[in-house]
Amino acid sequence: MREVLIITEPEKVKLLSDQTRFRIVSLLRERPMSVGELAELLGKDRSTVHRHIKALEDAGFVEEIGREGIERLYTRTARLFLLKPFGEEEDIVAFRMHYLQVEAERLYNLLKKAGFDIRDREEFIELTREVLKNIEDLAREPLKRLEGVDLTEIELFHVLNILVFLESCELCEKARRARELLGIGELR
Repeated sequence: MREVLIITEPEKVKLLSDQTRFRIVSLLRERPMSVGELAELLGKDRSTVHRHIKALEDAGFVEEIGREGIERLYTRTARLFLLKPFGEEEDIVAFRMHYLQVEAERLYNLLKKAGFDIRDREEFIELTREVLKNIEDLAREPLKRLEGVDLTEIELFHVLNILVFLESCELCEKARRARELLGIGELR
């Protein structure tokens, strides 16, 4: 299993925009499972889950790794999927916007839990969503070039930090406002 798989192809990302497929990939992060096990956890019939598994397998998200009795066991092809769909189709744009909103809200909740006193929740979430979108847009070409490269999670982390650094001048004003909202001083 690879550590990181970067996905930029719109058709592959569309596969994961289906809730059942997304939940299958999420469940398989815990451990390999059979179609029967997944069907029970999802509350779906086996044929439906099998159809979704085949689509995910064809797209390279899951793979068969063996058998348990008569059941085939499936696992993810990577521990971490970095989904960066680059397309202007309406459903891809809608998927990206929903994803960015969810992630901005998660970051808000994480920072609140860490003790940050964020002055304006809605403005912070909107600013965070905009920044995440800006960074994704600016990283489009480099990430496309990295799509087939076998990366570890830490290498991906470093690559993303470098991409943000390369574009940091374009984000200065938003960074200043984010520091204000977070109640932290200027970086030195």
